[in-house]
Amino acid sequence: MRDFVVVGAGPAGSRFARSAAGRGHDVLVLEQGEVGKPLACSGHVSLDVWEYVPDDARPALFQNEIRGARFHVGGPGSRAYPFYRDGPVSNAVDRVGLDRTLAAAAADAGADVRDGHTVTSVDEGHDSVTVTARGPDGHERFDTRLVVGADGPRSRVRDECSLPDPDEFLHGVLGFDPTPDDEDFVDVHLTIPSFFAWRIPRGDAGVEYGLAVAPGDDPNGRFDQLVDGYNADIDRRCSGLIPVGPPPRVTGRRSLLVGDAAGQTKPFTGGGILYGMRAADHAARTVVPSRPETLGRYEDAWRDALRTDQRLGALVRAGYSLPTPLQRLGLWVFSGEIGVHMDEPTTLFSRDQLRAMLP
Repeated sequence: MRDFVVVGAGPAGSRFARSAAGRGHDVLVLEQGEVGKPLACSGHVSLDVWEYVPDDARPALFQNEIRGARFHVGGPGSRAYPFYRDGPVSNAVDRVGLDRTLAAAAADAGADVRDGHTVTSVDEGHDSVTVTARGPDGHERFDTRLVVGADGPRSRVRDECSLPDPDEFLHGVLGFDPTPDDEDFVDVHLTIPSFFAWRIPRGDAGVEYGLAVAPGDDPNGRFDQLVDGYNADIDRRCSGLIPVGPPPRVTGRRSLLVGDAAGQTKPFTGGGILYGMRAADHAARTVVPSRPETLGRYEDAWRDALRTDQRLGALVRAGYSLPTPLQRLGLWVFSGEIGVHMDEPTTLFSRDQLRAMLP
């Protein structure tokens, strides 16, 4: 019997597998298709992501260095309010390559990583969990002490274990223009109700465009309007759900969720790579597979680590819906050099940020 069966080999699932295998646990990872595909997530990440990536993989994953953002209340060509640092704030990376690198690191740590396995059922018993998956050789059954749902917004594990959904789902759209662009500023447009649109230069890999909307809106129409304003030549696009707001619990009798399946995302951007991997480390550290009662330790640990940033992030997002004159005023007042971390709204009150705001 396995200690853990992890469903999903995205950043959170692979990070959990790597951390748990490194602690001597028997870990199996099942990925529905090919690791990293289909792409449905932005490749704009904070510098902290490199702490989770083997050093020798960084050159192949790195695409561009970003040191600031231009905020717009209108569309392309409207007045820009720049926020920046002297050094890099974030990086654009090969998003598919990142997933594959993290999955390979999990395998190197001792986890059994298998792609092409679609989980069809999860049965939580009193003493174990049975996970059934459809693989290359037909249906297979895997017995495990605990199951880990790292299978994204539409989580099969979450549904099968009757765990609650995140508070909200947005519909995100990404598109890519292959024209190289190594500019070091991203553009953010506060033109989407309750959210925003973006343009991210990715060096030789081209330019990423994206946005997210609430259910019932017109994501494709708004996306076309965005890229038309930039005269972009989009050669491919993708879409997916973005969970916002964690559910009241992410653990069951013998199950736990990490990453997007658990709503462990930034409310103000929808990104969840770093939050999901941090939560995965807490899960691997606190959960003992032979003692399901330790699942409560994971609930406490990850919420203690992310609660404040998620709550402050929700307040930042509320600013996207302020009347336009107040948005312009706020952007004008706070534009200029910044000292904040793109994943941590708590740094709005840091010494670095206060120092940056002083004349």
